[in-house]
Amino acid sequence: MVPDDLARLTAWDKSHAWHPFTQMQDWTAPEHQPLFITHGEGVWLVDHAGRRYLDGNSTIWTNLHGHRHPHLDAALREQLGKIAHVSALGFSNEPATRLAKALVELWPEGTLSRVFFSDDGSTAIECAVKMALQYHQLAGHPERVGFAAFENAYHGDTMAAATLGGIGTFADRFRRFGLTTHHFPGLAELEQVPSALSDTLAAVIIEPLIQGSAGMQTWPAGMLAGLRRWCDGRGVLLICDEVMTGFGRTGRMFACEHEGVVPDFLCLAKGLTGGYLPLAATLTTERIYGAFLGRYEELKTFFYGHSYTGNPLGCAVALASLEVFKTGHTLARLQPKIELMRQLLEELAARHPRHVGAVRQCGLIAGIDLMENAAEARAFPWQEQTGARVCLAARAAGLLTRPIRDTLVLLPPLCITEEELKLAVSALSHGITSVCGAA
Repeated sequence: MVPDDLARLTAWDKSHAWHPFTQMQDWTAPEHQPLFITHGEGVWLVDHAGRRYLDGNSTIWTNLHGHRHPHLDAALREQLGKIAHVSALGFSNEPATRLAKALVELWPEGTLSRVFFSDDGSTAIECAVKMALQYHQLAGHPERVGFAAFENAYHGDTMAAATLGGIGTFADRFRRFGLTTHHFPGLAELEQVPSALSDTLAAVIIEPLIQGSAGMQTWPAGMLAGLRRWCDGRGVLLICDEVMTGFGRTGRMFACEHEGVVPDFLCLAKGLTGGYLPLAATLTTERIYGAFLGRYEELKTFFYGHSYTGNPLGCAVALASLEVFKTGHTLARLQPKIELMRQLLEELAARHPRHVGAVRQCGLIAGIDLMENAAEARAFPWQEQTGARVCLAARAAGLLTRPIRDTLVLLPPLCITEEELKLAVSALSHGITSVCGAA
């Protein structure tokens, strides 16, 4: 990209674009130069000046097999040669039908058997919420209109999804417009609720094993299985939000598998297409699906849909991604990388004992808490944006990632090599030293 082009694009971006989760006053400041990513290959991203960076957060937790993966590229090109979009309202298309079957086959027979496609994580959650409410109405329990969720949870930014969330920054402004939601610190507190409350719940929603936007906070072992038992005992449906954790991130295809749990609703997005195109899926059981069957005039139909539901381009590349899991033995090859990440993070904490507090890891997902003084459990003032400054310094060492306030996030594509993983952690160490001081 020549300098004139960069200057022109920068001016247009600052004049017209509105970026997510971004204070635009800072973004449009004269001294700020936006980073334009022009292309990628494998785990590497390249900017407008030709500089290369490791994709340390999988392009906002979406990319699985790397950028420009030849098998995914070929699947997309092949489908483009046929048709780019088919309406799911009144029609079917081959990639969507094949993908629905492939997703169901990832689960034990007779469990999750139905797939509803939408566009992104928030809409996958919206589908599950509306299905849960309508299911209880059709099943003769219209009083079940509430939801249980957990503190510090994040389930998306559309209205219902936002009010299910437990992070005030994202949700507090909108709670009075959304769902009736009761938030709990954990399972122990939920188990104490009286039947007068649990009898009004339609569903409980959880990010299994690890809460992403909470700062990669992990749940205690056995919590998910206990939650499944609690729901079964009270007639409450279980929604598992695997938008982040799905497709190998935790070391297994789905986080639920670690505790042998099958939810009533499984919400997928992000990695569903390997990070190529927006596509989401809400999986559910035959029992729930069956409640919606009836004569047209009974109005049991699930009156919900999206213009791009089951888009054949997205479904074709999602099928190709699942094929790569099989042919590339992706899950088996992940295990030594997960162990190496554990060792590298231990070394990082030992190298920076003053400024690295808790380190949490779940599969190939890690959160590293920055502290002003770890021994005294003293945090940096959040207004100083220490995490963001550390990530900016890590960029100079060849790593792109985003923090969650002062928690550094490392969530690379599954295809990262062991040498690339070492480079990523080394860049984080460089960033910590540059901003917080030498160990």
